Amino acid sequence: MRQNDEGKGENWYHLDKRGLSNLVVICIGVLLYMVLTNLAQVQAAVSAFMSILSPFIAGFVIAFLLNSPTNFFEERVYPDLRKSARLASIVTVYLIAFATLMVLLELVLPQVGDSISKLLGNMSFYLENLNTMVQEVVQKFHLEGNNLLNLIDSYDDLVRQAANIVSSSIPNLFNFGVALGNGVVNAFTAIVASIYMLAGKSRLIEQLKKLLYALLPTQNANRLLRISKQANQIFVGFINGKLIDSAIIGVLCFVLCTIFQIPYAILISLIVGVTNIIPFFGPIIGAVPCVMILFIVDAWAALRFFVLIIGLQQFDGNILGPKILGDSTGLSAIWVLVAIVLGGGLFGFAGMLLGVPTFAVLYALVREWANERLAEKGIDAEGNTLGALPDEAPKETEME
Repeated sequence: MRQNDEGKGENWYHLDKRGLSNLVVICIGVLLYMVLTNLAQVQAAVSAFMSILSPFIAGFVIAFLLNSPTNFFEERVYPDLRKSARLASIVTVYLIAFATLMVLLELVLPQVGDSISKLLGNMSFYLENLNTMVQEVVQKFHLEGNNLLNLIDSYDDLVRQAANIVSSSIPNLFNFGVALGNGVVNAFTAIVASIYMLAGKSRLIEQLKKLLYALLPTQNANRLLRISKQANQIFVGFINGKLIDSAIIGVLCFVLCTIFQIPYAILISLIVGVTNIIPFFGPIIGAVPCVMILFIVDAWAALRFFVLIIGLQQFDGNILGPKILGDSTGLSAIWVLVAIVLGGGLFGFAGMLLGVPTFAVLYALVREWANERLAEKGIDAEGNTLGALPDEAPKETEME
């Protein structure tokens, strides 16, 4: 023991707040060093843990996507049922989702598979026609055809290699389907978990609120709940709006492809609709493989589709998209581009999709923090000194 200033004994192991903070920092540093030196083992452990939680993560995603239509049925369709309104809404939404899935499996997927098989089966015929067309163009317009024919030969080799890869991967896809069938238990667990999450959402939220207030000071808990509510609004508005927008664009693409007699309309429309979920780059990502496929089959059809997709994406970007999404993110075009590039580079497809709403939440938090700091210094969000006229230059504030 040691003596303090008052002569009382004090244990040598007593830690004040500063000492405790230093100890926590040291422990975090040691933990980080151990993680970096055993990165492979940590990744394997995290992967194993995530595989165990995967049904519940999938259940959360399903519940998140179906929460909005469930709330709609509960508030607009079954308000008179009172206590049974939530259960009736969940049953209705899952029946609609199941019926939609069955329609896709029965109508769309078989036609997509048939289109892919026909495309692969007729690949040699399409490539021969492409070479014949190029030779006719070279002879008719007296062009220097060697370089052009070499370019077409390289393109043919690339397409043949891609077709061989796809053809050789079909047995692997079948094995994947078998493995997917064996994972029906996980799928059932995810569906059941999503139903429980939707049914007990109110109770679960109340429990989380109690836990937050128990762990954090009241002010911090209120702030965290407000941020969570804001993030939920941004994510729900963006994801639901983007799904509806992409579904409409896919249907419109199919109708227009049918009118303009573009081959493989189902396959082309599916690619366009799925890739349209990705903001900004989605139309480009979807249009490039479609044009390549159609160029092999029919060059004029590829040209018609190219003009069609430009018009369709202009309609989506200027009319349909703003009408459905509105200003759900509050981000300018440059920040949307930054969010997509960073999210895609770090997390792939999921990052490109979720990067925009995530960045929107961070952007809102930074903007709120900046406005609070400006208010403390007597400056409003537009840079004017509080109490001064808008056209007056902001006066220099005194240092505190």
